[in-house]
Amino acid sequence: MLLEVNSLSVNYRTERGMVRALTDLSLSLGERESVAIVGESGSGKSTLGVSIVRLLPPNGLYAGGNISLDGKNILTLSQREVRSIRGSVVFMVFQDPLNSLNPVKRVGDQITEALRIKGVREGRNYNGDRKEIIESFKSVRIPDPDLILERYPHELSGGQIQRVIIALGLLLKPKLLIADEPTSAVDVTLQAQVIKLLNDLKAEYGLSVIFITHDISVAYNVADKIAVMYAGKVVEIGPTEDVIKSPLHPYTQGLVSCIPSSRKTEGLLKTIGGSPPSLVKPPVGCRYHPRCPYAMEVCTTNDPELASVKGSSVACWLYPSKPLQLSSS
Repeated sequence: MLLEVNSLSVNYRTERGMVRALTDLSLSLGERESVAIVGESGSGKSTLGVSIVRLLPPNGLYAGGNISLDGKNILTLSQREVRSIRGSVVFMVFQDPLNSLNPVKRVGDQITEALRIKGVREGRNYNGDRKEIIESFKSVRIPDPDLILERYPHELSGGQIQRVIIALGLLLKPKLLIADEPTSAVDVTLQAQVIKLLNDLKAEYGLSVIFITHDISVAYNVADKIAVMYAGKVVEIGPTEDVIKSPLHPYTQGLVSCIPSSRKTEGLLKTIGGSPPSLVKPPVGCRYHPRCPYAMEVCTTNDPELASVKGSSVACWLYPSKPLQLSSS
């Protein structure tokens, strides 16, 4: 297994108190496999991403569990050892890619510098192979790569910058690519292009991919399996087709019911009532129970654990005793 996250808990120190961003979260990913992490803002999706590459902000702390990446527990590695696996083993494309580039350096100089640093870590010299860089740019559909290499980041569009960062990731040849909301800042046309690009690159380079998104309809097109997060926990995980067509958890069903459909010609889309809970003082029991139409007394006192149901895993007290169906009305 390329990635194994076991019982991971992550907290943030804030003026309001300790935010429990992740609680006892477990997740695994094999080589050449892809998973989409889905959930509302504040569910902990991005925290999971930066936790894997050990880039928590200064107020963040690991409160329990471990992360095994390519056979190494990254939480026990030194900073030098962690830096050596960034790029070579795992590469992260952040939600705002512009912040990943130095605004006062040309794109080509930054790409060459990153490759030179990787070469030093591997005990070899890198003198800058412009042809290799251009080929990488072409592979991510960047037009006029020679011109892009000479430009500064502010001279590029958001979509171009996103592709430059992905191209850099390919040049570094990681085993795992983490893409944090790569389609959130682009229009629908570019969104489809980014999704196709990631699927093509996954197939061509044999990458494992973690795709973080708030849009479950996007997740359907990019991943082998979907992990649904709510309030810092995974509440359902399973094959993409099963999660979309036969969602088990009430929260997952709510997300699926919000997907627009050409078959729905009248009426409003369904919405999930209420708001996500505060993670400074999350609800006792199941964290979704204040918003859940199926909540029972046990949900208010005991937090369910993930259990295998119909080929997926779901954390809900309604299972496996009886199937859960949304009203068709």
